Amino acid sequence: MDRKDSESAVARAELHRRLEDALVASRTRLTKIDLAARTGLGRTTVQQAFNKDARLPSPYTVRELSIALKLPLGEMRDLLRTAEGGPTREEDTPGQPIARWDPHDLEVHPAGTSVTGSGRRALPGYVRRRHDEDLAAAVRDAAAGNSRIQVLVGSSSTGKTRACWEAVQPLAERGWWLWHPFDPTRADEAHKQLAHVGPRTVIWLNEAQHYLGDRQHGEHIAAALHTILTTPERGPVLVLGTLWPKYAHDYTAPPKPGVDDPYSRVRELLAGRTVSIPDQFGTAELAAAQDLADQGDALLVDALTRARDSGRITQDLAGAPELLRRYEQPHHAAARALLEAAMDARRLGVDLHIPQAFLTDAALDYLSDDDYDQLGNNNWAEQAYAELAEPVHGKQAPLRRTTPRPSRRPPAPATEARTATPLPAGPVFRLADYLEQHGRTTRRHLCPPASFWNAAHTHLTHPDDLGNLTEAAQTRHRLQWAHHLRQRAADHGDTRALVHLVRMREEAGDQDGAETLARQAATHGDTRALVHLAMMREKAGDQDGAETLARQAATHGDTRALVELAMMRYQDGAETLYRQAITHGDTRAMVHLAMMRREAGDQDGAETLYRQAAALGNPFALPNLVEMREKGRDLDNTKTSDREAADPDDTDALVHLAMMREEAGDQNGAETLARQAATHGDSSALFILAMMRRRAGDQDGAETLARQAADQGDTGALVHLAKVRKKNEDRDGAETLYCEAADHGDTGALVELALMREEAGDRDGAETLYRQAADRGNIDALSSSGAIKFWPYGLDPDGTPTPRWQQSGPCTPEAAAK
Repeated sequence: MDRKDSESAVARAELHRRLEDALVASRTRLTKIDLAARTGLGRTTVQQAFNKDARLPSPYTVRELSIALKLPLGEMRDLLRTAEGGPTREEDTPGQPIARWDPHDLEVHPAGTSVTGSGRRALPGYVRRRHDEDLAAAVRDAAAGNSRIQVLVGSSSTGKTRACWEAVQPLAERGWWLWHPFDPTRADEAHKQLAHVGPRTVIWLNEAQHYLGDRQHGEHIAAALHTILTTPERGPVLVLGTLWPKYAHDYTAPPKPGVDDPYSRVRELLAGRTVSIPDQFGTAELAAAQDLADQGDALLVDALTRARDSGRITQDLAGAPELLRRYEQPHHAAARALLEAAMDARRLGVDLHIPQAFLTDAALDYLSDDDYDQLGNNNWAEQAYAELAEPVHGKQAPLRRTTPRPSRRPPAPATEARTATPLPAGPVFRLADYLEQHGRTTRRHLCPPASFWNAAHTHLTHPDDLGNLTEAAQTRHRLQWAHHLRQRAADHGDTRALVHLVRMREEAGDQDGAETLARQAATHGDTRALVHLAMMREKAGDQDGAETLARQAATHGDTRALVELAMMRYQDGAETLYRQAITHGDTRAMVHLAMMRREAGDQDGAETLYRQAAALGNPFALPNLVEMREKGRDLDNTKTSDREAADPDDTDALVHLAMMREEAGDQNGAETLARQAATHGDSSALFILAMMRRRAGDQDGAETLARQAADQGDTGALVHLAKVRKKNEDRDGAETLYCEAADHGDTGALVELALMREEAGDRDGAETLYRQAADRGNIDALSSSGAIKFWPYGLDPDGTPTPRWQQSGPCTPEAAAK
């Protein structure tokens, strides 16, 4: 063994010894699994790093493990370099090992605020696209000893720099260096140091216009790069650059006769060495991104939620942090007020295109008194809109003016006259998708101020906008505003408002008025009105009229009236109505008719209907079939049905079967089925498992499962366990679980907490919690708890009780609360 090999073996052994000793000495008693989670490295990668017989870990792996284990990074790098037996570098050689670089220091756009265990900002999963193949070919050539240059050309924030970073990772494994000329200026540093670049170096020219387009040094830099690339003893090197299309066009366009040619050397350098990168993800790339999201990549989950339709995934990821900063740190307070008004408008159901007149008036109560007093002049809105129109990465602006496209529909038959909804009058604006999503999360517990509701009533005209805000006001017990918005919505053709008024007229005993409004809604194409009319005719004893209306609704795709009439009549013509609904594809009617056949003793007919409904996707059909067989003690067929229901996609059936297995005393079988459903993302299965664990006496296990379900959005198990604790006189434990459920967004848990406060005599504390539930839009829980007795006439937007007010029409404010 020669000296170099000997030194390599010694360094290799020392590297492994230090890693093992640091792991054993770790005060936190880290395991290798813990290290994988903390560093973001794969478990296999960590295991191999500690295996003396495996290949040496990469520089990146050594870096992450050294940081996590608090080892001296420089010494660990030197050990690895010696163990690899790689060439040494001169002290004045520009650059450093690729593994030492943080990609964000190389100008990869941050995509979020989350960080890894080593303190580095997290990167979203990477989706390979066509240009990655060109980059990979260049990297393979460089690794084989051939110098190459590749320049990616694409619009802002299309993923150019990230693509380059991903491309050089194989070179990091081989110990290559990377040089990013930057200081004192990019062009100055490149011009000064290119002559000193050593072999096995990536020359990183992100935003290459700063180098190649520099008036003083650009041509010299292009010439120096050409020399490096064509001088074998200088290589291998890999030059990677990025350019916007405008610069690429300017640098490669043929010179005009008789005009100085400022880019002759740059043009020669770039000839045949540029690769275009598309603005959008294609179908295959979106599918790949979805696969990564399904594996738990939260950044991609969010980006796909916002930008799937446009395909502009990288732009969304790049712009998100800056959009958030612009919202949180505005130059003008009015800019933030406009954004919050727009956030509330979108989360409560206003269309994408928000009228400027509405936003300007709505924003006023979002300002503090001091900020409002400092508005000072009539230009505040103009200044705020101008600030919000400035784009960030990816050509996004926090709030930008837009032009809605007119609806283009084919001419309607004379018998189906269609009323066109006019476009909004005046300018309209669109909120950035990221800020809309941010608002839905951070503002979900807040009720908009009075200026918001007043502006909606004054400026909005679209029936859908008015109808959605009416419901938002109603569910927040803002009865007075709900009433006025409903009247305006009905005047502008919102059929939901008309149907609500139908119910109110009916409850007030005005049958004729109710039918008139219902027919008015029906003429606007609302099948709910036809369904309601059918029920009214049925209650009035007009069965023929009820059936006629029900068939009209079914013709328009709504079979609810047929099913409801069948359920009301039961044996008297019910089967005929169910079969009419079935001809329109109603699987609920199939299940109800199967139950009738079963009760009539026609097991075969019932099974046929259950199977038809299951084949069409009804989630209750197969569990009902299994239940029918179990009660008939058809155990062999039941096991067969169990296997049929074990389709991972049919988690409703799995949960139902689990409950039946438990009732039959098969605890292990029940938990197996429930866990199978939970594994495929069914939070209700976690609820069922929690209840099984509680009934088995495992309270800790039950609460663990309940918290897992809450993390997935199902807080029912936490609330149920809280009720059990309350029943067992463990009030502190009950409050703890109710608070956890409330923190996960369960407004019903707030109502339960309020009831406990009320029972303890703390009326003020109870009212505060009830008001929080109202602000979050849970009027059903408030009504069932009797909390609305605190505010019989509703709440004002600021949460204070609304004084007695007179409502137009035959109903009272009390009736409007129902």
